[in-house]
Amino acid sequence: MQTKILLDESRIPTHWYNIIPDMPGSLAPVINPRTLQPVTPDDLLPIFPMAIIEQEVSGERWIPIPDEVREIYRLWRPSPLYRARRLEQALGTPAKIYYKYEGVSPAGSHKPNSAIPQAFYNKQAGIRRLATETGAGQWGSSLALACSMFGLECTVYMVKVSCTQKPYRKSMMQLWGANVIPSPSEFTNAGRSILAHDPDSNGSLGIAISEAVEDAASRADTNYALGSVLNHVCLHQTVIGQEAKEQLALAGDYPDVVIACCGGGSNFAGTAFPFLADRAAGKNVRCLAVEPASCPTLTKGVYAFDYGDTAKMAPIAMMYTLGHDFMPPGIHAGGLRYHGESPLVSQLHHAGLIEAKSYRQTACFEAAHLFARSEGIVPAPESSHAVRAAIDEAVIAKEEGKEKTILFCLSGHGQLDMGAYDAYLSGGLEDFEYPEEMIRESLARLPKVDL
Repeated sequence: MQTKILLDESRIPTHWYNIIPDMPGSLAPVINPRTLQPVTPDDLLPIFPMAIIEQEVSGERWIPIPDEVREIYRLWRPSPLYRARRLEQALGTPAKIYYKYEGVSPAGSHKPNSAIPQAFYNKQAGIRRLATETGAGQWGSSLALACSMFGLECTVYMVKVSCTQKPYRKSMMQLWGANVIPSPSEFTNAGRSILAHDPDSNGSLGIAISEAVEDAASRADTNYALGSVLNHVCLHQTVIGQEAKEQLALAGDYPDVVIACCGGGSNFAGTAFPFLADRAAGKNVRCLAVEPASCPTLTKGVYAFDYGDTAKMAPIAMMYTLGHDFMPPGIHAGGLRYHGESPLVSQLHHAGLIEAKSYRQTACFEAAHLFARSEGIVPAPESSHAVRAAIDEAVIAKEEGKEKTILFCLSGHGQLDMGAYDAYLSGGLEDFEYPEEMIRESLARLPKVDL
């Protein structure tokens, strides 16, 4: 009985899968926050290289992966697919549970799948420096890694509460040569404005995005790189689902349900989009996005136009949102604290083609604890949401006495998140259920877009 299902390096995907041609209906336009008119390529050139802009709007179903990117992918791709037999035994379930493990990358998560091509395209365009934001630090460390490989400078605005909670993520970024700045900071107008209003602000991804975009827009040698949400990031992550499909075929299996954690949408998109292509072709497969109850974008947000950042500098997009000035609690799953959702994921959810579920963090850490005891891998707090949902699906299969094949993405390891596990083991982990009235208050300030 095989536990690890591996692919040779020659099987690294040669193309990224672009779901846009298979989307239900046309995409809503992205809006320039200054003109309130649809964004043009010229609007985006101050912060993105043309190759990325072209990918963002491409209608081609398959986008070639440059050889230089595939060569670096070889350091960890194809990533392993595991059959979680020990977890199945612990649950006593008839379900088969598989997990695609992205924690084998140098940065310990799925994020380098997009960081490497973004650094490559910026280097090709003659850019010398990249600015970005990060929550828990997976994206920041991934971009720092990518910049070190292509000889680029890197500045990372890290959400202040995560900077405190996850000091070794900061160390990892600095080891790869990045300049890490706790956000909100005194280095940008956006940061100074927030601190003037709330000197003790914990920060948020929306604020950190504002600082990074302002930084990039103010320097000709600097571009902005984003680790989630946008179409090109979701595109780059589809290597995950493509490999998983091939590995499951080697195992003679196919999932009934595909599960991934969902903050801005990159991990879920990368895992689920290749399977949604099968669904569009007639396959019966469910895709489940899992988010924190404290930042319930898909489950409690509204589908509307909103800014991508707190300072209203980033483009306005149609997405599920909790409001651009939503201030999330300081939960340990820092990568899932974004106020909005990928427009592609949002449209799929609005059309009823994907499901969404939220969990409190104690339930997720309980699942991660069982997983670590059964499978030996300590999940990242973000990944624990997918673990929780996979366990619940397996328990339902047991209660119904039905066989079921479950696939989830273990998006990264938690070896730099021991502070969170210390809090869980000592009973100090608190649950946060974001109040409905605070969500309503934030949503009252959505932009008025009239097209």
